[in-house]
Amino acid sequence: MSSLPATLESHLSGEITTHCFCWIIRRTDKIVYGFTDHDKTLRIEGVSCEPQTGLSASEATSALGLSVDTAEIEGALSSLAISDNDIERGAFDGAAVETFLVNWASPEQYALLRSSRIGAITRSGGRFVAELKSSSVDLDKISGRRVTRQCDAQLGDSRCGYKSRAQEGSVTRLISDREVVVAGLQPSDNNWFRNGTLTWANGSRNVVLAYQTHSEGIRLSLRDSPIPDIKIGDTFLLDAGCDKSFAQCKAKFANALNFCGFPHLPGNDAVYNFADGNFDGGPLVP
Repeated sequence: MSSLPATLESHLSGEITTHCFCWIIRRTDKIVYGFTDHDKTLRIEGVSCEPQTGLSASEATSALGLSVDTAEIEGALSSLAISDNDIERGAFDGAAVETFLVNWASPEQYALLRSSRIGAITRSGGRFVAELKSSSVDLDKISGRRVTRQCDAQLGDSRCGYKSRAQEGSVTRLISDREVVVAGLQPSDNNWFRNGTLTWANGSRNVVLAYQTHSEGIRLSLRDSPIPDIKIGDTFLLDAGCDKSFAQCKAKFANALNFCGFPHLPGNDAVYNFADGNFDGGPLVP
């Protein structure tokens, strides 16, 4: 339950109130934004909250227990602070959002109502809607390792041990917002870059869904988000793709000794089957 300062609580108990809402968004890259539904700039927690930015919030409820509380904020992409490109490249993913109740006649009277993090963001008709989730969402995160047949390391990290051999390429043609023709790549085989991570010069990333030869180089089909602000001549780094399987780790990367999964883990069929197989301590899965 939020605790209100005595002066603000006294003001809210009066017959006439002058209150509004302010939101402070703190991105993971340390950039901070302030917004308010009031018509004048208000300074809260040392942050100037911009007026009339088209930002509004849905009804928010808090419940006892460990359930995840959710709410939504809606705003206009025409704001100079929040652009479509920023949302596209994930600049606001995981950002902290603090919601304040403020007496706009005396801005020093304010109270923090809730602190949330941005989850999914959807866009439509020049507007965006950001889902806010309470800190209880951290309880849904996986801590430690899971016992699975697939590898849980990232290709090229310290646990994987594979030395990245990313290749540099450049864009020669734009086909759509998810397909480009590039030059400079020399794949070892037809599946070398499938599921590979493509990192653009501005830091944004895409995953290669498929690729094929083209008269001007190689045609890449990308999945997930569209390509943000890419022009002909832009450069990138593309690493090999890994499907997390033991077979590919062994054949494609010759890195079976560092495989961070349990490829010989028996499935439910072996666990619940009759004990008439060859249980001599050898691997049940080749």
